[in-house]
Amino acid sequence: MQHIETSRNKKKHYEPMSSNIRIPKICEFCNNAFIAKTTTTRYCSDNCSKKAYKARKREEKINNAFEVEKEKNSEPLINLKHKEFLTIDEVCTLLSVSRWTIWRAIKNNTLKASKIGRRVIIKKSDIENL
Repeated sequence: MQHIETSRNKKKHYEPMSSNIRIPKICEFCNNAFIAKTTTTRYCSDNCSKKAYKARKREEKINNAFEVEKEKNSEPLINLKHKEFLTIDEVCTLLSVSRWTIWRAIKNNTLKASKIGRRVIIKKSDIENL
């Protein structure tokens, strides 16, 4: 910035320095050719800059949502790996099958299950032997 002193009010007034740089570039958002006045310019207009920013933020939100969902889905599997005995619901989650499939396997003696009171439990080693 250049420093210019006015004689009337003795106030200091700053004017921006003008640049003589003219760089032909292509807008990263709309792919139109334009002349940039600085080396860091990426977009042809303020409008393209705002639209690119909004698209970037939207993409970040989508990626964050996928990561959160992935973490939610993997939490039950991590907890199930440390258990020795599993319930029907836990076996369904671990194997990604329906309850009916597990019950059919128990009925056909493909999968051994034990009953404790009203609960049906399955040994993890029996599931791994499947």
